Amino acid sequence: MKKHKTVKKKILAQPVPELSGTLVGYAKLLEEIKARVATAQTKAALSVNRELLSLYWSIGRSIAERQKNEKWGSSVIERLAADMQKAFPGIEGFSETNIWRMRAFYLAYPLSAGGKKNVGKSFLPQAVGEIPWSHQVLLIEKVKIPKERDFYAKMAQKYGWSRAVLTVQIETGLASRQGKAITNFKKALPLPHSDMAQQSLKDPYVFDFLTIASAAQEHDLEQGLVDHVQKFLLELGVGFAFVGRQVHLKVGTKDFYVDLLFYHLTLRCYIVIELKATSFEPEFAGKLNFYLSAIDDKFKRPDDKPSIGLLLCKSKNKVEVEYALRDIGKPIGVAAWKVRLVESLPKELKSSLPTVKQLEEELSGRSKK
Repeated sequence: MKKHKTVKKKILAQPVPELSGTLVGYAKLLEEIKARVATAQTKAALSVNRELLSLYWSIGRSIAERQKNEKWGSSVIERLAADMQKAFPGIEGFSETNIWRMRAFYLAYPLSAGGKKNVGKSFLPQAVGEIPWSHQVLLIEKVKIPKERDFYAKMAQKYGWSRAVLTVQIETGLASRQGKAITNFKKALPLPHSDMAQQSLKDPYVFDFLTIASAAQEHDLEQGLVDHVQKFLLELGVGFAFVGRQVHLKVGTKDFYVDLLFYHLTLRCYIVIELKATSFEPEFAGKLNFYLSAIDDKFKRPDDKPSIGLLLCKSKNKVEVEYALRDIGKPIGVAAWKVRLVESLPKELKSSLPTVKQLEEELSGRSKK
């Protein structure tokens, strides 16, 4: 008995190994567990969101069908909101406004893929079922064309857009601009890279960057520049990484400067952007073709795809652009750019927007000093 106690004391007295970065395999184990927890949390959040959307859809369906079959008027929603708030005090989501939104939500997605009415459960496209109710409200209130509504839902779900980002994309009409630039990609790039590149460009590009007041301090100026970069990247789209402005190219004995240089993380290639303050001219395409050759020679790595050029002009003629790009070997896209106020911009900030001339100078790097 005493021997047993002695052995037990020896075991308890043994030092417990410390869990440090030197413990073989521990770091990997930690990362695996953290990844599993994050995945489980995401799945749980998606499950809760789907249940909420299904509930709202079914409530909207019941109201819409009763109004149609029983000839109920709009007053039923006011009464229903009051009764629901009494029945479930403290639970948000049953205001009169939100119940109207539930009805609109059902009417936006009333049919199944087979075209038959659903019985007992909602039919929602996968992307729609995975974005929050706040996003749904934006889509049903601001986007009336079903095809465009599906487009925004897919983009929001794929790229994790916040409500604010989704609002800007809707107000600037992204659905009607995405993939619309005039390009020679089908000829200059192989499939499927050409299709991916086409969808990465827009026409027109909308620049609505904010400026700062003339009396701003240095830290305000610094913050303003950061905000400009963020907004410009948002307008360019997912995948663009800023490399530099007025990028120097030494070709022969001459110096040349690329307006803006980006690297696209999905396309795996450099994007050369040239901004013009005038309408498109055919010689612009030739100069950009020259820049692309230089970038491919001096920047492109063996595993990079061919660099792509994007020419942004104040305006363009479709026929002229198509003729100019027809026999150019480098992949080039041409689009228009414009400044436009979005509805969500506070009135007190609208007067702070840059003039067209200031915007041209800022983006092209040609500001006079």
